[in-house]
Amino acid sequence: MPAPTSKSDTVYQQLRSRIVDGQYTPGFRLTFSALAEEFGVSTVPVREAIRSLEAEGLVEYTLNIGARVSEVNLEDYYESMVSLALLEGMATALAAPHITEEDLQIAYSLNRDMEALTRSSYFDSDAYRRLNGRFHSVLCAPCPNSRIVSLVTNEAERVTIIRRSSLKFESAQSVDSIAQHDHLLDLIRTGADPAEIESFARQHKMASLHSKVSTPLRSL
Repeated sequence: MPAPTSKSDTVYQQLRSRIVDGQYTPGFRLTFSALAEEFGVSTVPVREAIRSLEAEGLVEYTLNIGARVSEVNLEDYYESMVSLALLEGMATALAAPHITEEDLQIAYSLNRDMEALTRSSYFDSDAYRRLNGRFHSVLCAPCPNSRIVSLVTNEAERVTIIRRSSLKFESAQSVDSIAQHDHLLDLIRTGADPAEIESFARQHKMASLHSKVSTPLRSL
């Protein structure tokens, strides 16, 4: 039987979900008393939850001012994307032998949906972002190392928060990304060497970073 969830864990999960989903945007103030009343707890579990979110970099706390959702920081985005590129490349390579034909078909279909968005008269960046996240999740999920999958998920969520608020996908750049997705699927389907899959998946993620951040990027 799983251990009962503590009050602070419950508050933490709810607040984290609201930040990741965009309900709480950067700069949104988190008032301890109001949250305690909403969740029906004392301010102690709320404070513990805020500390956990602060440790993840999702919340900023200032003495005598209070807590708020962290503002966008391009340096943080850079570091998260580099971490995600390394982790996702590894996860995709480890997952490759376990990816089924059904998985590949799902990923292919998601990629076609992304392609359709780039051909639309109005490019919906948020819809593209969600499809893109699902595409990579399908390819990483079969990775037998659950710890790596968890780390990928956490970094991907941090990247999503920043992209949603200030860094949008663009139609022209997304066309290149879609072609790279197709090549990655071909590598997996044909049983390419894991090192080749890992390298390509990593460089694909880094290409997205190059397109959005002008900071000189170190070679991986």
